[in-house]
Amino acid sequence: MLLRSLMLPLCVMGQSVGSMSADMKLKMPIQHCTKAGGCVTEHTSIVLDSNWRWTHRNGCEPNCGETDNCYLGNKWNKTICPDEKTCSAGCSLDGVSEEAWKNTYGISVDGKGQINCTFLTKTPQNGTNIGGRVYLTTDNDVNKYKMFKLLNKEFTFDVDVANLPCGLNGALYFVEMEEDGGMSKYPDNKCGAKLGTGYCDAQCPHDMKWIDGIANMKGWSSSKVDGNVGYGKHGTCCAELDVWEANRISTQMTVHSCEKPGQYMCEGIECGDTGSPDYAPSGQDRFKGVCDKNGCDLNPYRVGDKKYFGPGPDFTVDSTKLVTVVTQFITSNNTDEGELVEMRRFYKQNGKVIQNVVPSYGNYSSISSEMCSVQMTEFKDHLDVFKAKGGVKGMGEAMRRSMVLVMSLWDDNLVNMTWLDAKDPYYAPGTTPKPGADRGSCSQGSGAPAVVQKAHPKSYVTYSNIRYGEIGSTTGPPSPPSPPSGCPGGSLGECIKLCPSTPPKAFQACVNVCTQRCSPLESKLSEQKRIELV
Repeated sequence: MLLRSLMLPLCVMGQSVGSMSADMKLKMPIQHCTKAGGCVTEHTSIVLDSNWRWTHRNGCEPNCGETDNCYLGNKWNKTICPDEKTCSAGCSLDGVSEEAWKNTYGISVDGKGQINCTFLTKTPQNGTNIGGRVYLTTDNDVNKYKMFKLLNKEFTFDVDVANLPCGLNGALYFVEMEEDGGMSKYPDNKCGAKLGTGYCDAQCPHDMKWIDGIANMKGWSSSKVDGNVGYGKHGTCCAELDVWEANRISTQMTVHSCEKPGQYMCEGIECGDTGSPDYAPSGQDRFKGVCDKNGCDLNPYRVGDKKYFGPGPDFTVDSTKLVTVVTQFITSNNTDEGELVEMRRFYKQNGKVIQNVVPSYGNYSSISSEMCSVQMTEFKDHLDVFKAKGGVKGMGEAMRRSMVLVMSLWDDNLVNMTWLDAKDPYYAPGTTPKPGADRGSCSQGSGAPAVVQKAHPKSYVTYSNIRYGEIGSTTGPPSPPSPPSGCPGGSLGECIKLCPSTPPKAFQACVNVCTQRCSPLESKLSEQKRIELV
């Protein structure tokens, strides 16, 4: 995900703690589930990402005003921030009041486990806020994020994307942030998780105003198309597990591994881009950085089923209605200590269990190493990068170390969200597209921020009823398992050897399954090996 951090004219970021507003956490309880004991409520709250907060000159309280801003629009205040050192020492990051959550940032909760994020919010005092990003903290220690270890577990939530048009992305995902936001690791960071610091993801974003407690102003380049956004010399990288990215047209889940563990401040080519001032995240250096920016994804529309997810009863999953999303993280030995081998998905809607989409290129309804190899060969994607950065196994290693839950709503001022819901790469009508280029039915320009901000300012997404725990514990009775990805035994002959010899009907049924599953796979893998040899 390439998430845009838009700043209010008076709401930006700093690294000491300000006192203009008392920081209010909004209650958003979740549940931890076991098959033996059911689901038990955990008391958690949301904290707003630091990139959305007001940063101002130290000591201006209680009368801080516009001239006290350390950052305004998409530029640093050179009077307060002539250089990194002076800026880092002279600016404070302030709290978010209960009133500001809704009136300034467009975010509200019901106190029972639901959050509503509105796309665009305007106030006379603070201008325009676009999108938002929040994290979960534990109520028993507001200085720490809620950390998740989901190997051999399942994660479930309800989501409503009925009001998200082309170009918007309601995303729920995990990133390998520091538990305290980097406060103990980086002494310049005096705000920590309490004030939403320490964000990172696999795109190594450069738009973070502060990284590791230091102003990211060196080489700062203000965006030419967005009055709130700019890019610094440094990026902030970490593994990213996209459980859910969606609007009412398309949805996608993706694994993005990184070479380096934890949050890492990058510079130069290791960021996987050209850096400022000509920041080009889709340029020739994209695949040279420490993280797998493309990742391995599963988008129903992209893999060939254009009627699986979308608005209305004609689709298998109707995006105009609330849907329960269940994701299971299967390990090699079905224990918490095993390696991640599969990211499995099913849905529940209108009282029915809906198994995940089956791609046109083979019976791979979940993300696994085999699925990624076959899909990336089919789509001519960067399989070499996926493997080099760690692949599915590397994603599992990050999950073992623990990850932070992120919930967000954003638009895309770089590529208009075409990678999710339109054509990427674009191809002209009447020409042959690259396999996998069709991501959704949106037109190329429909997701431009200027378009969605004008036409759909009141768009919103809701996330609710978050549960996690043992596989089969969060939705009542366990779901029917999806077929194992790939060919059992690795070849048709080895698969048949695994079949029970008696009774004869069982043996024949097993042979039929092996023939169905292994013959297409052997064909795909043979083609893949042939390509690798060329």
